[in-house]
Amino acid sequence: MGIAGAAIGALALVLGGWYTARATKAAAVVTAEAQRAAAVAAAAPATTTSNLAVLEATVKRLDQENDENRVEIRGLRALVRAYSWTVERLITRMRAAGAAPLPEDIDDLVKEHMRTGV
Repeated sequence: MGIAGAAIGALALVLGGWYTARATKAAAVVTAEAQRAAAVAAAAPATTTSNLAVLEATVKRLDQENDENRVEIRGLRALVRAYSWTVERLITRMRAAGAAPLPEDIDDLVKEHMRTGV
């Protein structure tokens, strides 16, 4: 079995090396994919935490803006009411003095408010 055995041994060695190289390359690909997946999984909580922080900051800012808008709207409502009462008193005085405003002097929205109170 000398030369034939040596040839078979050499062929087995070459095929074994080729198989080992192929398996090593496949294992490296699988390992790299597993490491990438592990990195993504490890980063997910940080990403979620970051997203949550951005969301909380946005909600806080919007709450603050809403509070500011509510204060401003309350002030504007009070101002509109004051103007409405002032105009009503002036119209009443004008009518009492015989100088009622002409219908075209009063805006339609004001007429609607005077009629309904809303």
